[in-house]
Amino acid sequence: MIKVLIVDDEPLARENLRILLQGQDDIEIVGECANAVEAIGAVHKLRPDVLFLDIQMPRISGLEMVGMLDPEHRPYIVFLTAFDEYAIKAFEEHAFDYLLKPIEEKRLEKTLHRLRQERSKQDVSLLPENQQALKFIPCTGHSRIYLLQMDDVAFVSSRMSGVYVTSSEGKEGFTELTLRTLESRTPLLRCHRQFLVNMA
Repeated sequence: MIKVLIVDDEPLARENLRILLQGQDDIEIVGECANAVEAIGAVHKLRPDVLFLDIQMPRISGLEMVGMLDPEHRPYIVFLTAFDEYAIKAFEEHAFDYLLKPIEEKRLEKTLHRLRQERSKQDVSLLPENQQALKFIPCTGHSRIYLLQMDDVAFVSSRMSGVYVTSSEGKEGFTELTLRTLESRTPLLRCHRQFLVNMA
């Protein structure tokens, strides 16, 4: 079975893709998310093989989200977009494939055929590691989701319950990003096995 996670802020778009995928015997939809913060957590927990990911989402775009995923557990990325084929060229290096909205069943079949072929050859992602530095860390806490700018981060700690980010003001929030991702994509320095600190 190919495990699929659908990420799109438009409920109707998620429903349309779900209906198309449910007709496939070897596809299992393991989850749906309406934003990138939810999706990062779902990727870590559900370990999907394929991520159908909308590019244009509020706060954190699909492209930004790809850079936040742990490269060792990154699924195949199929971008969903309303952009035309000329504009999409800029995204191709980040993606296994892309689908133009509204999604056509025949075009989706081509993508699924390629995925099946690729998985039969190897069970690793084709995506290159994106080393672009993160400008902010998505956090949850104080009953809201917020983006903490890197300049405002004091330190990050890993505990049994997850990874927590403490701001320079002493406020703490939970993040779905791993310590490994934060160490490789931010200026934070590892001072201990479970701590990263901002030395700036």
